[in-house]
Amino acid sequence: MADTPPDRLSLDPRSPHFDADILRRGIGIRFKERERHDVEEYSVSEGWIRVQAGKTMDRHGRPLTIKLTGAVEPYFVDGGDGGEPEGAAEA
Repeated sequence: MADTPPDRLSLDPRSPHFDADILRRGIGIRFKERERHDVEEYSVSEGWIRVQAGKTMDRHGRPLTIKLTGAVEPYFVDGGDGGEPEGAAEA
């Protein structure tokens, strides 16, 4: 597996940018120099993320999202060894 996250990734299984293996490995997102934990989809090359707009749902029961633009920096949470996330063993 590559050490760099993909340019675009989505949490929605219906999306062509969904990749279960990468999501299982763990992806962190730094957006505008701040850690974000509510990202539904991102694109590094286009410079945007999609986040859920509150608890609002569309007519199909899926969360409504808004697109925020800015600098996006994805990274792997587990450090690339396929084991536990960094800092998980320090308990």
